[in-house]
Parts: sequence; C-alpha cells; structure tokens
Amino acid sequence: MELSRLEYLQALVTEFQATDSPEAKEQVLANLANFAYDPKNYEYLRQLQVPDLFLDALTEDNETLVEFGMGGLCNLCLDKTNKDYILEANGVEPIINCLSSSNEETVMSAVTTLMYLTTPQSRQQTTALPVVECMLRFSLSASRRLSNLATVFLEDYCTPLQVEEARNLSKHTAVGIPLPKD
Repeated sequence: MELSRLEYLQALVTEFQATDSPEAKEQVLANLANFAYDPKNYEYLRQLQVPDLFLDALTEDNETLVEFGMGGLCNLCLDKTNKDYILEANGVEPIINCLSSSNEETVMSAVTTLMYLTTPQSRQQTTALPVVECMLRFSLSASRRLSNLATVFLEDYCTPLQVEEARNLSKHTAVGIPLPKD
C-alpha cells in the first residue's frame, strides 16, 4: 500500500522525534526541508507543526540541524500563511542569530529568509540596526554569493538612512558578527 503525502510526512516527523541518532535526525530534517520547497506540502507541514520543528532546530548545537532548519524555514516562508506563522511565533530573533553561523549555507538561508519575512509590520525587526550592520559586513565578504545577497538586502530592504546609521555605528565599534568561513 502506498502512503499518502500526509502519511509520508507524518512518518518523517515521527522518525525525527523518535530517533536518538544525530545522523538520522539530520537526514530526516534535510528531507523535510526539501518537502518545504513544494507549495503542495505547505498545508500538511503546518498540520504536522513542521514550522515549529524548523524553528526549534535553529537553537540546536548540531550545526547541520541548524542549516537544514534554516533551509526549511527559508523554503516555507514564501507562503503568506507560513510567513505570518513564523512572524507570530517570534521566529525573527532565532533567524537573526543564525547570521553569526560559521556555515555559509545557514547564513545565506537566514539572509534570504529575513528578506522573505520583511513586511511593513516586521520591517523594524528584520532590518534592525545590528542586522543592517551585519549586512554591511557581509557585503564586503570574499564570498560573491554572500556579498551579492547582502548588497541586495541593503539596497532593497533598508532605507539609505538605516544604512548610513549602521555605517557610522560600525566605525565606532570593533565587535560584531564574524563572517562565515568559506
């Protein structure tokens, strides 16, 4: 008997919650993140509380789980219902925290997710001064992907005033979020 899409996704969520194997958790979360790419799965993933699973993964010590959780959120938040859910679940802060990851994929997904989550209501949070400062640093990264994405963020999501304020502030501080390793 073939499993329905919902039953299959339920089996993945159950396996993720039941296993003690870090490798199995990584594999299952990677699969769920891939399923989050397809709009046909959005309703099922919400029903199974997968957005919460992805958000929880952002606080894990395992960098691979953080990467796949961030990737899953990035895939989900193109949908308005998912976007609203992530914003209402206070998801912006853990996403911003992922900007300090040493894993470039995690950082790329975090920047992209912040772009997708930016609405007139959330803009104050997604383009807060520390985020803009971080994007200024990323715009100077040796990684073309990261520098290009950060530049788009600065140009399309921030006001010239925000960028100027962050520039002035970063002239006076030595602390900040380090660049991810290549």
